[in-house]
Amino acid sequence: MSGFKSLFKQTFIYGLATVLPRMLSFLLVPLYTSEAVLANPAEYGKVSVIFSYFVLFNVILAYGMETAFFRFFNKEDDKDKVVSTSTVSLIVSSLGFFILALVFQNQISSFIDIEVKYINLVIWILLLDALVIIPFAWLRANEKPMRYAIIKILNVGINIGLNLFFLLALKDLAHNGNLFDSIYKPNFEISYIFIANLVASAATLVLMLSFYNKLSYTFDKALWKQMMKYAIPVLLAGIAFSINETFDRILLKELLPVDVAENDIGMYSACYKLALFMTLFATAYRLGIEPYFFSHAKTKNPQKNYANILEFFVAFGSIILLAVVVFADVLKPIIIRSEAYWEAMWIVPIILLANFCLGIYHNLSVWYKITDRTKFGAYISVIGALITLLINFIFIEAYSYKASAVATLVAYAAMMLLSYYFGRKYYPIPYNLKKIGLYLFISIGLSALSFYQYRGEYIIGIAMLIVFLGLVIMLEKNRLKQLLKQ
Repeated sequence: MSGFKSLFKQTFIYGLATVLPRMLSFLLVPLYTSEAVLANPAEYGKVSVIFSYFVLFNVILAYGMETAFFRFFNKEDDKDKVVSTSTVSLIVSSLGFFILALVFQNQISSFIDIEVKYINLVIWILLLDALVIIPFAWLRANEKPMRYAIIKILNVGINIGLNLFFLLALKDLAHNGNLFDSIYKPNFEISYIFIANLVASAATLVLMLSFYNKLSYTFDKALWKQMMKYAIPVLLAGIAFSINETFDRILLKELLPVDVAENDIGMYSACYKLALFMTLFATAYRLGIEPYFFSHAKTKNPQKNYANILEFFVAFGSIILLAVVVFADVLKPIIIRSEAYWEAMWIVPIILLANFCLGIYHNLSVWYKITDRTKFGAYISVIGALITLLINFIFIEAYSYKASAVATLVAYAAMMLLSYYFGRKYYPIPYNLKKIGLYLFISIGLSALSFYQYRGEYIIGIAMLIVFLGLVIMLEKNRLKQLLKQ
């Protein structure tokens, strides 16, 4: 169980680095959806579409180099060469993108129908974010989770602080002729949101400059080719993932009538945030297990540990799924302040379950990462993306964001099942399917009953949650005791 001790320690700290900032960022959803800022869902819809492009281009600018870095950092004897080669590669590609994007920003604006003033800010943010990919990966690979956590939390703290300043305080502080008056602009809320993001990204890069000062800046062409061979399938998988994750907002904008598109996107994106609890758990877990998977690949019988890891994930994830569904209407007015957004609450259980399936998929994906069969990750993700696109194209006009939510669930569930199927063939892991299936069946069944049959009847919902918690504790108590002793 010593491996689990290391895993849970790192997962806790990486979880802190991910969960705490995003819990703080919950402040932004009530802020954006308040009457004082973006009371109209259509305005929030504009922000959501721009952030959808953020996700896509962040993946493209990383082009799988982060995952390749982890693989070769653990594989190669000369680790400095891996660090330097991957960093130089990202510096050159990021600066090349930055220059081209600035030159053609007007054409980009016309093509994707987003104002140039927003495009300009996005280009700068994408550059700054790309330049800290390898520094953050280096911290994780060297098991420096505390520094990783501090920098991540500072980034979001700056972002939130500036959002509060620009969107709430600045207007009241601005008076004729003073400093605040010179930077205040009415109806400038969306630009202020991205300016806050830009400053936070710049501060993060400054905090990472010590990494660049120590870099040798050597570039090994042969190593780079090997890394790119490993990374390209990861890039394709990443693009497919970004389609699954955020492209539905873009499709909603393109396929729905203009007068309803941004309004529906705003409602959908706001209610989607209620699934953040599952996303946070799955992300924290992934950040902890990815280095663990690689570093323990050559230990004795790693498959047994991998199987236990998935069981823990499913047990905790099932609890989170049921708990959020039971209390969804309690969380709703806290996170989404304006009732204008609440119409889309129907999607919450669907998106929660979809992100749960995605988390299971990430756990199952260990087999193709440690056997260097990353092309399977690309194949599976592309299939998921095709499912997302197909369902959205066929059903958006009739069902709007409901079609997008169901498409996300079907895509992630298909990816999960495909990864398990191929993993059995190439890297068999003895998963306890009976226990995993039991947790999933009961949690999903109770969640559906609570939300669609007994919604608002909290005595029934809480009773369901207590019964399920008792079941998990009964089945896992021996392993939990063993883990806590260590």
